[in-house]
Amino acid sequence: MSAHAQSAANGGSGPTVRLTIPAKPEYITLVRLALSGLSRLRPLSEETLGDLKLAVTEACSNSVRHGYAEGEGTVEILYELQPDRFVAEVADDGPGFDAQGDRPHESNLEEGGLGIAIIKALSDEFEAGERSNGRGSRLRFVKFLDN
Repeated sequence: MSAHAQSAANGGSGPTVRLTIPAKPEYITLVRLALSGLSRLRPLSEETLGDLKLAVTEACSNSVRHGYAEGEGTVEILYELQPDRFVAEVADDGPGFDAQGDRPHESNLEEGGLGIAIIKALSDEFEAGERSNGRGSRLRFVKFLDN
C-alpha cells in the first residue's frame, strides 16, 4: 500500500490524498480511515461524512469485486478536499463496467448490485468510464459542501 498527501501550499486548491491499495476487501477500511483523517481538515457533518464513506466504500468494493475477479491488482484512490466540494476518484486496471443504467433490472438484483445507484444518489456529480490510459475503470464523484 502507498499513500501520498499534498496541501494547497503545493499549488492545489485544497488538500489532496492519493492511496494505492491491494485489491482486497480488507484494505477498504484504510480508505475509509484516510477519509476520516482528511475530514479533520475541514469539519463535515456526520451525515455528509457517512455518505462519503458509503460512496467510497461502494466504489472501492466495485473495483475489488469486478476489477480483478481472477487475479491480483491494485486500486487507486484520489481525494481532493476543495473549499466548496469533496472529490473522490477510484480507478483500477480491470476490464471495466457499464455504469449507464440508473436502475438495475429487478431480475438481476443481487447482493452488492446497487453500488453505482447508491453512489449516484449520494453524490452531486458522477462520472464513470475508462481510465485516461485506456485500461481499466475510473469512477469519479463530487459532493458539494456547505459553507
